Amino acid sequence: MTPAAAPPPALISAALTETNVHVSSDFRGARLVLYGAVFDPLDRRSDVVVLVRGPEQPVRIARKVRVAGLWLNSRPVVFQGAPGFYIAASTRPLDDIARFGTLRRLGAGVDHLPMHAPAEQRTETRYGVRDVVVSALGADYLDWRRAVVRLKAREGLYAEDDHGVRFVDRGLFRAEIALPAEAPIGTYEARILLFQGGQPVSERVRTLTVKQVGVERALYLWAHRRPWSYGLAAMAFALAAGWAASSVLRRD
Repeated sequence: MTPAAAPPPALISAALTETNVHVSSDFRGARLVLYGAVFDPLDRRSDVVVLVRGPEQPVRIARKVRVAGLWLNSRPVVFQGAPGFYIAASTRPLDDIARFGTLRRLGAGVDHLPMHAPAEQRTETRYGVRDVVVSALGADYLDWRRAVVRLKAREGLYAEDDHGVRFVDRGLFRAEIALPAEAPIGTYEARILLFQGGQPVSERVRTLTVKQVGVERALYLWAHRRPWSYGLAAMAFALAAGWAASSVLRRD
């Protein structure tokens, strides 16, 4: 008896209308458009999830504590592995598309982002300030993590859009991603996932570059490639500006 042939797999394809975003002094944000198509000979029910993740940035966060009647900042906690920008857009709510374990494994949704305090506890001194990195957060870990997500969401850098992906025709879909003016510079990754029956069956990855242009780009490169000379030049400029201002005031 001949075994039944396996059904053909469904595939997904997608592309960004822009792969480079130029940031200048008048940058007010951008709106990215992603188009794609689902190829499924059996026309099974499909969901599409788009995960856009920006370059990683450590997040330092502290909270107010009352000490001897005064409100002071606690020791800062530094979370590593947090993206500077993150959005999850989907055809319907993520919890309706897949189970908790699948979403956690894929990092789909702000609640499933891999974000952690360092495994070890250490002290670092930067710019004359001694910071303590706390890792043994215990039961407070979730509160600290929620605070990070809340702060990023307030800045427009973290978001979930349960209806951010729309099928515009049979098998054809469209998604719009809002990139705020505060979005970090660097390389972004867009993962486009096709779900069927609660499981990812096909995936495509596209990249996007956000870079500064013009005078801002030159200053950015100078500051990162030659920090000492940039610092000295900034100090010289500040001194010159102060001297010029004082000269004008003396003259008046």
